[in-house]
Amino acid sequence: MHSRPTGVRTAKLAAACSALALVTVACSGDSPPPTPLKNEEEPALIRFVASEYSSETKPMLEALVREFEQNNPYIDVELQVANWDILDGIYTTMISNNQPPDLLNTNVYAHFAADGLLNDLNAIISDELKDKLYPSLMQMDQLNGIQYALPYVASVRNLYYNKELFEEAGLTSPPATWDELREAARAITATGKANGFGVDLTDNEIQAYLSYFFLGAGGGWLKNGEWAINSAANVEGLTFLKQLYDEGLTDPDPTVTTRDEKQRVLGDGRLGMMISGTYFTSVVPREFPNLQWGSGPLPVKAGEQPLAFGVHDVLVSFKTDHTNKEALSAFIDFLYNSESYAQMVAREGFVPVLKDVGSQLAVADPLMKNSLDALAVAQFYPIQQPAWQAVMDKARKLGSAVLNNHVSPQAALDQLQQFAVERTKAVREDRNG
Repeated sequence: MHSRPTGVRTAKLAAACSALALVTVACSGDSPPPTPLKNEEEPALIRFVASEYSSETKPMLEALVREFEQNNPYIDVELQVANWDILDGIYTTMISNNQPPDLLNTNVYAHFAADGLLNDLNAIISDELKDKLYPSLMQMDQLNGIQYALPYVASVRNLYYNKELFEEAGLTSPPATWDELREAARAITATGKANGFGVDLTDNEIQAYLSYFFLGAGGGWLKNGEWAINSAANVEGLTFLKQLYDEGLTDPDPTVTTRDEKQRVLGDGRLGMMISGTYFTSVVPREFPNLQWGSGPLPVKAGEQPLAFGVHDVLVSFKTDHTNKEALSAFIDFLYNSESYAQMVAREGFVPVLKDVGSQLAVADPLMKNSLDALAVAQFYPIQQPAWQAVMDKARKLGSAVLNNHVSPQAALDQLQQFAVERTKAVREDRNG
């Protein structure tokens, strides 16, 4: 990923506040109050299941829902905000009970689309909203020209580090290559005060760390549209991660402590560096105001091109027995109101998916401009593959098996490759009847 300037809390918050003020001024004249439904005599229900990104998420969404319902008294929005650890279980149960959410904030969609469960959002959202969203992200959320999902929030991944630990270890800049990463982790570990490099191979983020090191070796999940999970480059990437662990250069529990937990360990001075998303810059300094932190690129194998990796979460709309497209359109437009959306991404530390908000924030905040530039060239998860959800689920125990020597990196990726191919074949056969 492209390098970003280092930052501290004071500068970041000042930039965010300045940018937010600019967006508020710029958008206040362009965002009229939501228009009530034409057919007010017909009450509408919207069940909205949203993912919890931080302690800020639930109160912000609750306030938005209250305001929307005041302006649209004939639309009832049932909001449920769930932590990512339980989110899958919640919506899976709802689907199994034939009561899927009308609107779901998640990070996958293609398997729902393959099963015929989703509405075409082209037939729901307004033309004004279509014009506001970044086309490249919209394209990733389409299959065969059908808009099965909408980009909701985005982030780019960077290496974040504790500047005080770096200084004590004699490190002057963040590592850009795997060799530099190993040496930096060794120097930090040698101080006896902290672990070197935080690695998340838990259920939450194993797909992320596999992506960083697959791509950092010149590999990836796909090649020419087909699964390439057990490529030589990917095996090299996973082998390097295992070597770091075997040499005692990572945190001791890569398969137990999640990314969010590791961020707190770094903030507390017991971890030197880790890879995370742009939300690190808002969430961690808020909890650890005295933390001096810096950021740098995703380390890659020597000789490989710099890596930009992006993640975007989406909104999907399930077909239900009470689907009201007019109500959904009104509520979705409200969620993407430029002023309130700008406040949300500033608080949560996301990269916006709205062009007007992105342009305004980039003017006032160089870090945001860098993130938007990186997002424009970033590589992403293969979310258009209907088998992607199943592949992620299958990969969840891969980290423990590899780190504890139950299976070699090559054998683990061979197994995952075989599963991905077989699952994709089954999906295609089901689709073709």
